[in-house]
Amino acid sequence: MDANLPPPMVSTGFLPTGSLLESLIHISNEVMSMERNAFVQVKNASAMIRRIKLLSSLYEEIQETNTPLPPSSILCLTELFSVVQRGKLLIQGCQEGSVLWSLVQTETISSQFQGIVNEIGRALDILPLTLLNLTADTKEQVELLHKQAKRVELFVDNREIQRREEIFQLMAITNEKTEKEKGYLDYRKINEVFSGIGLATSFDYDQEISKLRAESEKQKGTGGLIVVSNINNLTSLLSSVKSMLFNDDETDKTNHDSRQTTTSFSNYHSSPCSSYSQLIFSNIPDEFRCPISLDLMRDPVIIASGHTYNRNSIAQWINSGHQTCPKTGKRLIHMALIPNYALKSLIHQWCQENNVPLIEATSPSSSKTNYTKRKSMEEEVNHVSATDTAISAVKMTAEFLVGKLATGSTDEQRQAAYEIRLLAKTGMEDRRIIAEAGAIPFLVAFLGSDDPRNQENSVTALLNLSIYENNKVLIMSAAGAIDGVIDVLQTGKTTEARENAAATIFSLSMIHDYKAVIGAHPRAVPALVRLLSDGTAAGKKDAVTALFNLAVCGENKRNVVVWGAIPLLIEILINDQAGITDDALGVLALLLGCSEGLEEMRKCRVLVPCLIDLLRFRSGKGKEHSITILLGLCKDGGDEVARRLLLNPWSVPALQGLAADGSSKARRKADALLRLLKRFCVQTHTPVG
Repeated sequence: MDANLPPPMVSTGFLPTGSLLESLIHISNEVMSMERNAFVQVKNASAMIRRIKLLSSLYEEIQETNTPLPPSSILCLTELFSVVQRGKLLIQGCQEGSVLWSLVQTETISSQFQGIVNEIGRALDILPLTLLNLTADTKEQVELLHKQAKRVELFVDNREIQRREEIFQLMAITNEKTEKEKGYLDYRKINEVFSGIGLATSFDYDQEISKLRAESEKQKGTGGLIVVSNINNLTSLLSSVKSMLFNDDETDKTNHDSRQTTTSFSNYHSSPCSSYSQLIFSNIPDEFRCPISLDLMRDPVIIASGHTYNRNSIAQWINSGHQTCPKTGKRLIHMALIPNYALKSLIHQWCQENNVPLIEATSPSSSKTNYTKRKSMEEEVNHVSATDTAISAVKMTAEFLVGKLATGSTDEQRQAAYEIRLLAKTGMEDRRIIAEAGAIPFLVAFLGSDDPRNQENSVTALLNLSIYENNKVLIMSAAGAIDGVIDVLQTGKTTEARENAAATIFSLSMIHDYKAVIGAHPRAVPALVRLLSDGTAAGKKDAVTALFNLAVCGENKRNVVVWGAIPLLIEILINDQAGITDDALGVLALLLGCSEGLEEMRKCRVLVPCLIDLLRFRSGKGKEHSITILLGLCKDGGDEVARRLLLNPWSVPALQGLAADGSSKARRKADALLRLLKRFCVQTHTPVG
């Protein structure tokens, strides 16, 4: 199958693939050659090095194939380079930093190792393995690493915790002892504790003290007084222990040297500059000016009306609540911002010819603020810089892929939809960027594709994008979006496409106003009920959760009942192979609010015994939903259901157990149902089964 794939599309906006792979291989080799610290984060560092080693075989094989790479794989490799850099710095910090301070911070550092492994997993989310010419062994290794990275758990070494406790105990003892009493301290025990973390000679102590003082200086800007005080206490402990063990009065020997390691920035002066908005370029062509700001458009985008604006200006206009075109005043049918590549190219050419900067200069005050931030993060991983780089890379990738959706060949469009699907899985910021690049209208158009993979990729990409709240509005506003999603739900060319269409309806209906809009569509509810009937376990779960969301809206309840959902939901309660009993109970509880639903449930002879069994054997939400349904069936004319309930020998004990041990909500409803049944017994003289 892979042999028939078209040649991968190539984006030229990134670091050249060869340089990127060489950089990855080089930094991976650096990490693999690093010595492990024998005293802190031994297992976490070893596991990190092992994972980076596994990835290096991927880089080498890609390099050997020497073929163009899809843009999403280049983005993945770019993000992996950033992650491996941070992993290298973390391992270096454990090697070269203070062992004592690392022990104090052991949970935090362990969490950082876990976070970096999780980031490896997120980066691999967007690696299109099916598009890469890799051996089966390498693919299997990468897939296994991906799964492990996604589910890796926090590991904190108990030996490190024990060592830390021993040091804290020594600190408490030495603080309590007077000078005379310190002569009776167990020096052998003290030496054993500190030898266990690598402090065996006077020189070792001097080095550790120097590292602690350097850490104290660094933390003064960011860590707060308590952190600095804790580090100083550790320094005092070491100085005291060194003096006792080695009779060395020069415990402050490294003081001046360690203080000289901090850099002074008092002579720093930012170069004077002015913001671009304060410059006047009288010769800017009118067609290059944004109609809103009248400034040069550096990132021109087309809106639904067909007019072009600078991205920042029109985004502010839309985000402030406007839904109209600033020029024409007409309502926009969708809010997507589609890059105007042709105009952008002309503007860039004009800027180069006239020596106009393509990026706005920053003001002196802004420069000073940014520099202060950089200073406070000295010798630490620059997460802000890494994030900015990642956002820039995602934006470049998204714009490239949307361009292929708009103008590419059929094969390029199929591949672009697949890569957008992968990219939209990775995070909220990525979903926002993809939507701003104008992907949504094109993905909606591909919902009607005759190509099963294109249709599946498009609906799944829309599902992933809809997780970001603002994108729900953009999708619902896109012409033909709801019709297209429901078409896929009803007659999708693959099972996964139908299931993901149901999940998309669930996601979109999280916004209350859209519950009524979707529910009013004549084909939405029947298509969901059909999926509930003949779908896979995953499909049934998608269908029942979407029906739950729609049934929250009063106008939709009758539709759900009329189209035959209740028998299917009860069947799920009796024989739940999809693991969605609680979800089905939730929908039935909502349908009690509809007279047709209430009547149909009261007529069902198998429902009451099933609910009693769920009261006995289910836990949590399942019990709450079950008691809610039973109470609703019995009150206000539910005498026949109450009679059937009383004739069941397990009903009253189950209700009494729930009234005693259930949640507050379940206890309250169980008490109410027991009182109702008691009144019914008195009125009708019905014996209890």
